[in-house]
Amino acid sequence: MGISNFLVFLSIALSCFQLLRVSASKVPQEEVDALREIASAMGSAYWKFDADSCNIEMVGLTHEPPDESERSIRCDCSFENNTVCHVVRMILKRLSLPGTLPPQLAKLPFLREVDFAYNCFTGSIPEEWASMKLASISLLVNRLSGEIPKHLGNITTLTYLMLEANQFSGAVPPELGKLINLQTLVLSSNQLTGNLPLTLAGLQNLTDFDLSYNNFTWQDDEQPACQDGIEEYVPCSKNFSCSRFSSCLHVNCGGKDVKIKDDKGETLYVGDEDVQGGTATYFYSNDHWGFSSTGDFMDDFEAQNIRYTVSLPSSNMPELYKTARVSPITLTYFHNCMQNGNYTVNLHFAEIQFTNDKTYKSLGKRIFDVYVQGRLTRKNFNIESETNDTEKPLVLPIYNISITNNVLEIRFYWAGKGTTRIPDAGVYGPLVSAISVVSDSRICSNGKKKVVVSIIIASVAGALCLVSFISGFIWWKWKRFFGGKLKKKEGAKDGDIQAGNFSLEHIRAATNDFSSANKIGEGGFGPVYKVSANLDATMQGQLLDGTFIAVKQLSSKSRQGNREFINEIGLISCVQHPNLVKLHGYCAEGEQLLLVYEYMENNSLARALFGSENHQLKLDWSTRFRICIGIAKGLAFLHDESRFKIVHRDIKASNVLLDRDLNPKISDFGLAKLDEAEKTHISTRVAGTIGYMAPEYALWGYLTYKADVYSFGVVALEIISGKSNNNHLPDDGSACLLDWACQLNQAKNLLGLVDERLGPDLNETEVEKVVRIALLCTNASLSLRPTMSEVVNMLEGQLDIPDAIPEPSTYSEDLRFKALRDLQQHRSKQSLSPNQSQNSSTHIFSSASPGNTHITE
Repeated sequence: MGISNFLVFLSIALSCFQLLRVSASKVPQEEVDALREIASAMGSAYWKFDADSCNIEMVGLTHEPPDESERSIRCDCSFENNTVCHVVRMILKRLSLPGTLPPQLAKLPFLREVDFAYNCFTGSIPEEWASMKLASISLLVNRLSGEIPKHLGNITTLTYLMLEANQFSGAVPPELGKLINLQTLVLSSNQLTGNLPLTLAGLQNLTDFDLSYNNFTWQDDEQPACQDGIEEYVPCSKNFSCSRFSSCLHVNCGGKDVKIKDDKGETLYVGDEDVQGGTATYFYSNDHWGFSSTGDFMDDFEAQNIRYTVSLPSSNMPELYKTARVSPITLTYFHNCMQNGNYTVNLHFAEIQFTNDKTYKSLGKRIFDVYVQGRLTRKNFNIESETNDTEKPLVLPIYNISITNNVLEIRFYWAGKGTTRIPDAGVYGPLVSAISVVSDSRICSNGKKKVVVSIIIASVAGALCLVSFISGFIWWKWKRFFGGKLKKKEGAKDGDIQAGNFSLEHIRAATNDFSSANKIGEGGFGPVYKVSANLDATMQGQLLDGTFIAVKQLSSKSRQGNREFINEIGLISCVQHPNLVKLHGYCAEGEQLLLVYEYMENNSLARALFGSENHQLKLDWSTRFRICIGIAKGLAFLHDESRFKIVHRDIKASNVLLDRDLNPKISDFGLAKLDEAEKTHISTRVAGTIGYMAPEYALWGYLTYKADVYSFGVVALEIISGKSNNNHLPDDGSACLLDWACQLNQAKNLLGLVDERLGPDLNETEVEKVVRIALLCTNASLSLRPTMSEVVNMLEGQLDIPDAIPEPSTYSEDLRFKALRDLQQHRSKQSLSPNQSQNSSTHIFSSASPGNTHITE
């Protein structure tokens, strides 16, 4: 018995001794020091590592790292009879670390796996890594740039290399062909170019290979890359020859073929439910459309084809929304044989994986980005937030999508936001129910004969908008020649508002024969009247339908007046938008050129902001912010969404009118130009207002839609400050408001621009956002200015504002301010007479803002 007890005691003692030896094992000091250096190089503000437990206690930019972040170090403590631990795996994910990849990683000789995904690392991959025996490298979603380093080919132990969603450029180095053990190679979503090296064909162990979303060179069928077993991944021309072109696309994503009826008839949505998912799936149909999917869900317990499509057959939703296709990272639908032209894309969504009850399944959050033709159209898109519910259909329309090379691409991208384990592990990433793409000018067709017919229809439809312009012009010329007087149209009722001609008799009566009592403004090309129709004793000052209108009288003897008259009829009558002033009609009789507009109760933005004290309006910040968004939406429509792409050329506060509810509407299209799609710019004589004209246009007549972007930036600064760009001279010697804003930006005092009348009750975050956007818009380089669609998305929080605002050149020499400095020197030498100072813009209500210098063609 004693011996037995002794043996038990000995056994317990040995076990305890072994545990003590293991607990005494620790990471060598040189590796601990290396880890600290690594954290510093990565830009981590905090770092605390316990060498005894091999545990990261603190890392990241904040004291408490983000909930979705992953941070761990794994050690192998089997060395030197279990007394020494070495770092073998390092994971630092979703920490937004802003530094560079650390060369000190090579000081961890036993490290085999690194995962630094979803950070903000810049630079490239250090050459020191080539000396290591790494098996796995994941640098997914960072900002690494330059060429993919050749020295990666020296890490022959690699089995997994993930470089997706960085900014690598140049050709794929042939040295990667030396990675004979590689099983996964993902280089998608970079900026890679050229041909693929033939050495990649020798990677016999590859199971996952993704090169999508780069700019590789199309290759001839006879080139070796198209014949050596990797044609599935190479853009070989034979794969994309088009026997016919389509003008529409309808896909039931993740579902079966389904016919949808609407008021226009029946549409077949082709299903793709039979296509299985996978880490790097590529599907291409016989009809020249397909999709690709990248990434691997976190859980691998279900069949992948189930994990890449979801369904809710018991739902009461329409058939189109009962199924959906999902992807862990990117999901892209494409069509390689589309007719060139403008299209409307409708994306259909319904959240069918989360619930709206009070269970944990309702806590899920799906967030992803939407790109169409490579342009970010929605950032941080959340289906449930858009519908305020789950299992509720949502249609996201995206207008004016241009196809110029017969290729359509719609991409959904998960940027690591939202939940990843609710309601189940692996439920995250983009989800889409259906896609509809329809031409703006062609009937839906896949055959050539129908396309010919649709082209004719499109041509006729496009011409209709110009009929009123051409006929009005010829009719006016003919009537002037014969000197006759027009009668009212037969069948036309007094007071009818129609997009056509008004009789002079009608307008004379309405304006009391152009009485000064009805005059509400004076523009550069003539007066503006508020109609007082006097057609019915009970309806003084109104037309019979109760509508007030404004009449702009142009000089028929003025060449510019003639041009403005024709321009406004031809352009405004063709476009309609809530943020564009509406043209009701026109009159051209004898010597009279009259334009009839909707009446805007609150006059112009210029008068509201910096008019005389009795004319100024009290505009709080929320109203000013709404006005900024409205102007941006109006311009985005002109540039990107209307059938005719229009450059306004004279955006300024006096050409923005305010209705009864202070909604902004862009007016005065007398200087507008059509932006021809096949031309990079319009060469034209300069016309507009000094202080609002972009420098490349003012100096060289180089006109693009970015000129309007520049003008918008100036107007936005005026809205924030309540000061005129041309008339406000800051005490610091700045040339104008924009110059002053640039100075305040350099001094990191953007709020110094705010109108004192706003008081303390304003959203400082929104103010700074608008100032930053305005400074982007007024960049001296047009290539660095955003588009107006991007401006709208930035204002509405759908798109991040670039962190770095490009700084202007030396202000005294800045071309943006040269004209204003010259003008100020001229003013200092002589005082302008009242009639000189009034030569400004023509708008519907207020007199021109004093001090504006208007240039006409």
